[in-house]
Amino acid sequence: MRAKFLFLALAAALAACRAAERPVRVGSKNFSESVLLAEVAAQALEHEGLKVDRRLNLGGTFICHRAMVSGDLDLYPEYTGTAFTAILEKKPISDPALVRREVAQEYQKRWGLVWSPPLGFENTFALIMRGDDARRLGIRTISDLAPHAESLRPGFGYEFIEREDGFKGLVRAYDLHFARQPAEMDLGLLYPALSSGKVDLIAGNSTDGLIDAIGGVVLEDNRHYFPPYEAAFVVSGKREERTPAVRRALDRLAGRLTAQAMRAWNRRVDRDKRPPQEVAREILAGL
Repeated sequence: MRAKFLFLALAAALAACRAAERPVRVGSKNFSESVLLAEVAAQALEHEGLKVDRRLNLGGTFICHRAMVSGDLDLYPEYTGTAFTAILEKKPISDPALVRREVAQEYQKRWGLVWSPPLGFENTFALIMRGDDARRLGIRTISDLAPHAESLRPGFGYEFIEREDGFKGLVRAYDLHFARQPAEMDLGLLYPALSSGKVDLIAGNSTDGLIDAIGGVVLEDNRHYFPPYEAAFVVSGKREERTPAVRRALDRLAGRLTAQAMRAWNRRVDRDKRPPQEVAREILAGL
C-alpha cells in the first residue's frame, strides 16, 4: 500500500512538472487592442523565462471564455464589464469596484479562474460619429441623438447588437428610434465604413486608435449607461498556482497602462500598420 501511495505521489509530481514545463497559452479576441495586450503579456512572460504559445485572434468574448473553461488557454485579456454582463449575465451597474469584486468571486467559484490586478485603464463601448456631422447637427451626447436617430445610418459589430449591455439596452435607456436596423459588420470594417460615409454612427471602443485618425467624435454617455470596463487578464488558477512567474509577469503590468497611452499604441497598430510585436516591445520598454 505504501509503495502504491509513493508511486501515485511521484506520478502526480511528474505530471505537475510536465504541466509547468508546457508553454503558457496566451489568447486574445479578434481586435487590435486585445491582440496587443496579449502580446504584451506574452513578452512579459518570456522575460520571466517562460515559453509561450500564442493563440491570438481567436474570436469574440464567448470563444475565449470557452477556451479558458475547457483548459485550452491559460490567460487572455478581458474587461470587467464584459465579464459582468456578457458572461455572468448580470444587469449593468456603474460601480467599478463592485463589478470587479463580483466578477473575481464568480469566476473563481464557477470555473477556478482568477483575475489579474487591473491594468490601469477602461475600454468602454463608445458611440462615434464623424466630427463634421456631430458639430453640424449639434450632437455632443448620446441623448442628443434622439431627434436625429431616424435619419442616421448606424453600423455595429455582432456582439454590440446581441449583448444586453449593447444595442438593445442602449435604445431603451436613451429612447432612440432608428428608421433602419443597424448594419452588422466585422469590427475591422466599422471605421472604414464611418470614414467613407457608408454609415453615420458606429459603436467602437473608447481606446480605439482610429477615432482620432479619422476625425471621429466620441459621444458622451451622459446617462452612464455603459458599465465600467476595466482591462485585466483572466488567468487559469491552476496555471498561476503551479507557475508563480505568471503572476510576477502580470503584476509588472498592474496599473501601468493609461487610456490615453493605449489609444496612441492602438493607433500605431491600426493606422500606422505596425506589427503588434513591435509595439508591445515599446510598451514594455517604457514601463
